[in-house]
Parts: sequence; structure tokens; C-alpha cells
Amino acid sequence: MSDTRERSVVVCGEGLVDLVPVGENFSPKLGGGPFNVAIAVGRLGSDVGFVSRLSTDAFGDRMIDSLAASNVGTTGVERGPEPTTLAVVNLAADGGARYSFYLEGTADRQFALPKLPSARAFSFGTLSLVLEPGASAYEAMLHEAHARGRLTMVDPNIRPAVISDPEAYRRRFRSWLPAIDILKVSDDDAKWLGSVDGAEWLDEGVGAVLLTRGGDGLRLITKELDVSVPAPAVDVADTIGAGDTVHGALLAYLDRHDALDVAVVRGFSEADWSAALTFAARAAAVTVSRPGADPPWSRELGLSV
Repeated sequence: MSDTRERSVVVCGEGLVDLVPVGENFSPKLGGGPFNVAIAVGRLGSDVGFVSRLSTDAFGDRMIDSLAASNVGTTGVERGPEPTTLAVVNLAADGGARYSFYLEGTADRQFALPKLPSARAFSFGTLSLVLEPGASAYEAMLHEAHARGRLTMVDPNIRPAVISDPEAYRRRFRSWLPAIDILKVSDDDAKWLGSVDGAEWLDEGVGAVLLTRGGDGLRLITKELDVSVPAPAVDVADTIGAGDTVHGALLAYLDRHDALDVAVVRGFSEADWSAALTFAARAAAVTVSRPGADPPWSRELGLSV
């Protein structure tokens, strides 16, 4: 069933299950970059829908329930009998996470191109932009959203283990740049993609590059501005979902300030971006303070719904 009303944000991409180490065992946690972004946007009070293909297995059912519980619309979700993708998480001593994947024949990569939903902003990222045949469908949605003048935000969220041809992926990534208004990358993502800070991507059409720098906070660069904010001090449980929370919180902030608009965002001042990044950093600090990808609710940031 298609979603006919206009939403503030539509998040496009995979949902999967993270197998997180707990002692000698692994605990299944719902995740996937786009899934986490949608949860963050919904919990922070914005009208958000999720576009994906989820399994009809028990994990897929749990994802549908979790999205609904976080105020995320699921009418744009396809269901299929293929299994759910599994990501095995390896946590470092500092809480950083590395991933290996079980994804052959899984539901999310079988995503087929739907009619573009109605929304003010669209978000894309992670495995959904790598794994075919679904990657081509999401890529087409990105270009269509841009052609229609909708705000677009992309987080490639590089997972080298699933990219069989790095140079081909880097070429494909560069083909997206003219269609991206906000590009979010970690420091490590930028290096893997062949850049120090992504500044050169601005010349290829990107409106703003948002760099996540772990404990060093956030940095955003445009052709005119270079804005940084610190990360709040917090005891880190792990970093799972931190970047996704930044992504979702920024979209929710823009929505609250009636700024889900290409011209508005590209006209932001240094003070505008500083306020937006500070909000996103606060949201991410809550996520890293507790295990797994568990973005904050509006009330936890002192916001009215």
C-alpha cells in the first residue's frame, strides 16, 4: 500500500538485525543505518515514513512493530519471504563497532522501485546503496527526489566488507553528488572515499558536508562556511547508531524549524548550522550512553512533542 499524504521526511533503505556481543553470547538488536535514522526522526517528533523491503520472518515483524512504536509510518514497506540480513558486531575496548554480514538472498536487497512517496525531504544510506538489485532502485529514487526539488540527505556509511569493487563504488558515489543537499560521512568514510574532509565534493554539487568525528564532535562545511561543535561529555556504552542519530536528529531539527527546503538549508548561516549541529550532537550523546542503537525521545532532550 502506498503512502499518499505528504510527510516531512521519508527514510529509504535497509533494516537488519545486529548481533551484539553480551558476555560469551550475542544478543539480537534491531538496526541498519536507515532503520535507525527513521527511528530517530520519529522519536524526535517529526512525521516520518520508512521505505524498504523487510522479511516476513519474526525479525521483520519486530521491525514493523518497533517502527510503529517510534511513530514511523510503514505503508511504504514491502514484505517478502526472504530472510532478514544479519550483522555480527565486534566491539572494541572504546565502544567502537566493526561489522561482518550475512546477506545473501536477504529481503532488503530485493527492494524494487516504487512510486516516489510525497515528502519534503528524503534520506538514503548504507547497505541499501551497495547491494543489488535494490541499490539501483534506491539510487533512482535519490535522483528523482532531487529532480523534484526535494531536500536530500545521504550517509554512505561505508562497510568495506560488503563492497567487492571499491573503485567501482567510489565512481558510483561520485555520480550521486550532484543530487545530494546534505552529505553525512564519518572521518573514516571520507578517507575510504579518497578525501580528507569532503570539501572537493562541494564543487560537484553537494550543498553541505557533515563530518562526524567521534569524541571530537561534528564539523560541517559548505562553500562559504566551516562550522564545528564539540561532542558532549558522556560515559560511552558503545557507538552503535551514533552517526545514524546525528543524521536523524538533524532532519528532525530542520523539520522543527521549517527548514526542510533546499533553498533554506543552502542559505543557512553559521549560527543556524551551529544550533542544528549542537542539537544533533546532544541527541547522539544519549545514544552512545546506552547499549545498541537506541536514539532519544523528544522528552529526553527537553522538547515538547
